[in-house]
Amino acid sequence: MRILLIEDDQRIAEPLTEHLRHQYHVVDLASDGITGFEQALIVSYDLILLDLMLPRLDGITLCKHLRSERCQALILMLTAKDTTTDKVIGLDAGADDYLVKPFKLAELAARIRALSRRSLDIKPTILTHGNLQLDPNTCQVSYGQHRLPLTPKEYTILEVFLRSPTRVFTRSELLEKLWEFEEVPGEETIKTHLTNLRRKIKAAGCESDLIRSVYGIGYRLQVAD
Repeated sequence: MRILLIEDDQRIAEPLTEHLRHQYHVVDLASDGITGFEQALIVSYDLILLDLMLPRLDGITLCKHLRSERCQALILMLTAKDTTTDKVIGLDAGADDYLVKPFKLAELAARIRALSRRSLDIKPTILTHGNLQLDPNTCQVSYGQHRLPLTPKEYTILEVFLRSPTRVFTRSELLEKLWEFEEVPGEETIKTHLTNLRRKIKAAGCESDLIRSVYGIGYRLQVAD
């Protein structure tokens, strides 16, 4: 997932960002409400982790502004306030879920998975395409009986395609989904990662290119048998 973490406390933000990246998420960080609001309007995020007590613009007001701008990202509020009234205010502002600090990283990961399943339509726990399987809960990928040793970027590329199996993605769209806001590489990088991903899938027994090039546009999954 492409995640925006809006948190001003670096003691929380840094280890949380590192943890999320280890879970194969692409994470951008904003340390105040105004910066977070501006980034959320520029980049298409899947999830926003939003602290309530922020400088320049508080989390409740930010959440309301995002929803008024038709921001479709899932919003999970993070706060030390744990009264029922506080939770109701946050959810009424447009948040999808609410997590009270301090929290276990395992609980946060479970909330993110639950929100991901809830978004759009209910998606299968394990993503499949022919003999290919990707388990978002364990971040494991296999083709038939063979486990694929993918890098984080290869895994994320594959997940993007499996979640939208009929869609054609341009290189620029893939770059936006896979790299943090301030370190987007050139489009040739996508070609390199795709080449390595195709090679690993073929080595596991796939006889054709699972990810096909669409001339002049981008890439899409081959129609499953």
